Amino acid sequence: MSPVTEILHGETMARYLSNLSKIAVGRERVSLSTMVKYPRVVLGIETSCDDTGAAVVDENGTILGEALHCQKDIHLKSGGIIPTVAQQLHRDNINKVVDQAIHASGISPDELSAIATTVKPGLGLCLGVGLSYSLELVNKYHKPFIPIHHMEAHALTVRLLHPVEFPFLVLLISGGHCILAVVSGVSEFMMLGQSLDEAPGDTLDKVARRLSLINHPECSAMSGGEAIEHLALQGDRMICKLKIPMSHHRDCNFSFAGLRNQVNKVIEQKEAEEGICKGQLLTCVADIAAAVQHTVAHHLAQRTQRAIYFCKKEGLLPTERACLVASGGVASNRSIRRVLQTVTDKSDMTLLCPPPMLCTDNGVMIAWNGIEKLRTGVDVLHNVDGASYEPRASLGTDISKLVRKAAIKVPPIKI
Repeated sequence: MSPVTEILHGETMARYLSNLSKIAVGRERVSLSTMVKYPRVVLGIETSCDDTGAAVVDENGTILGEALHCQKDIHLKSGGIIPTVAQQLHRDNINKVVDQAIHASGISPDELSAIATTVKPGLGLCLGVGLSYSLELVNKYHKPFIPIHHMEAHALTVRLLHPVEFPFLVLLISGGHCILAVVSGVSEFMMLGQSLDEAPGDTLDKVARRLSLINHPECSAMSGGEAIEHLALQGDRMICKLKIPMSHHRDCNFSFAGLRNQVNKVIEQKEAEEGICKGQLLTCVADIAAAVQHTVAHHLAQRTQRAIYFCKKEGLLPTERACLVASGGVASNRSIRRVLQTVTDKSDMTLLCPPPMLCTDNGVMIAWNGIEKLRTGVDVLHNVDGASYEPRASLGTDISKLVRKAAIKVPPIKI
C-alpha cells in the first residue's frame, strides 16, 4: 500500500475508488444526464474580498439569476484593498445585489432550498458581512444554511459547465491563493502543493503598482493582472530575463515573493538608467510585463507538470481522459492558459477553465457549490448556532510532504 493510499482509508477511499471507476463508464454529470423535474434551488452569496456577488442556481445547472457589484475602481484608486473600506462597500451593496439576483431568478425567497455563503478563507471583515446577512435570511425564511469554502467553490465551478467526474487535478490561482490539489469528491481534496509566501495574483498586482501602470494611458482602468497581461502582448520578454522560482525544489509548492524582489531590482536599475523617479513610467514597461508574465506562467507550469507525474505514479487520476482544471482570477490570463495547455497536451490530459466571468469571484460558484453539497448532504446546517467565518482555512488533506519525498524530476518545459 502506497503512502497516499494509506491516507485515503475507510469510507473516503471507498468513495474515491467508486468515483474513479465511473470514468470507465462515462463522464456525464448527473444534473445534465438526468434532468430533475422539480430541481432544488440555492441562493449563493460571496463577500470574501473585494466584490459583492449573489446568484440563484438550480440543480440542473441553470443560472436563474445573478448580480455582481465590482469594487475594482475604488480599490485601484486607493492602491490596493483596504479591509475596512471593502467591508463598508459590502455593507452598502449586499442587500441590493441579493435582491437583484433573486428578482432576476423569478422565484421568491420562500422557494429557495437553501442559502450558501462563503465563510472561509478571505478578509475577516468582509466574510463577516456576508455571514451576518445570510443568517438573517436563514432565520427569516427558515432555510438550511450551507457554509462554503471559497477555493472549493472555484474548484467545482467547472462541473456547472462541463461533465467532469471525480477525481480530477485542479490548479487554483488567484490574488490570494495558489493551490495544486486532487479533487476526489465534494469537499474531498488532497493538497499537493501551495504557495509558501504570496499568491500569483498578488505578485502581479504589486509589480503593476511598482511600475505605476495605473498612470499608463492604456491601463488606467485595469487591475494589476489585467494591465500586465495587456502590456505583455507588446513586450519582448527576452529583454528582461528573470529566474524561475524554486527550479531545484522537487515538490509542488510555489513561491512568488522572490520573483517580485527580482523585478523590483530590475525596475530600480532601469529607473536609474533612464534617469526617472519612482512613480514615473519606464519606456520598457511592456518588456518587464512580458518577462514577469512568462516567469509566472513557467513556474505554474513546472509545478503542475510535477503534480501530473506524481498523480500518475500514485494512480490518483484515471489512466484515460484525466482532467486538469485551472480556476481562480489568474486563470483568466490567456497566456497562462496557453502554457498550461502545452503541459496537458504533452501529458495526454484535458485542460478545462471556466470562462473569465466565473474565474473571478462571483455568486454563481457559491450557489453551485451549495447545490453540490445539498446533493451529497455535506455541510447542510439546519441549526446555525455557532456559525462563524474563518479568514484562514486549509483545504482538504495535505500530502505535499509525500510529493516532496517522491522528488520527481520533470523535463524542461519549452514555452
